[in-house]
Amino acid sequence: MSQTIGKTRLAYSRTWHYVDVGSDPRALGRLASSIALFLMGKNKPIYDPSTDCGDYVVAVGCHDLRTTGKKRAQKLYYTHTTRPGSLKSMTMDKMFEKWGGGEVLRRAVKGMLPKNRLREKRLARLKTFEGLAHPYKENIVKYGNQSVIGSLPEVQEAFKAAKTSA
Repeated sequence: MSQTIGKTRLAYSRTWHYVDVGSDPRALGRLASSIALFLMGKNKPIYDPSTDCGDYVVAVGCHDLRTTGKKRAQKLYYTHTTRPGSLKSMTMDKMFEKWGGGEVLRRAVKGMLPKNRLREKRLARLKTFEGLAHPYKENIVKYGNQSVIGSLPEVQEAFKAAKTSA
């Protein structure tokens, strides 16, 4: 691919990944760690910790998020406004009721991203939805396990042009 040519625009291009949380058998932590790897760009050969080369992730069906043990009732999320006495806590069940499973997944992924300047930019590329409907269907390269990009005529022409010139 482009890693033989160098740091080209193609190497830094962002792809869109689709994750159906409801049909995924993994628990919250394992799912969040794999999403964090795509957001950081560790799946690419040009990965560098100081550059932002990650991809977009669309997570749908977050209302069916799986957890193990008694986490829904026992895990607490804390918020603080830095004012004395403003520490507030909320269980995972209350967070599901108030903001949905997308916020729970977002906070789990946020905890697995490196704590640096790129954290919020990477987290902004995570799109979570409670249901299966989302507005990013045209952007997704892989839908299920089938590649959508090979069927695009522009991409096929580009591959043919690259083969003839090589």
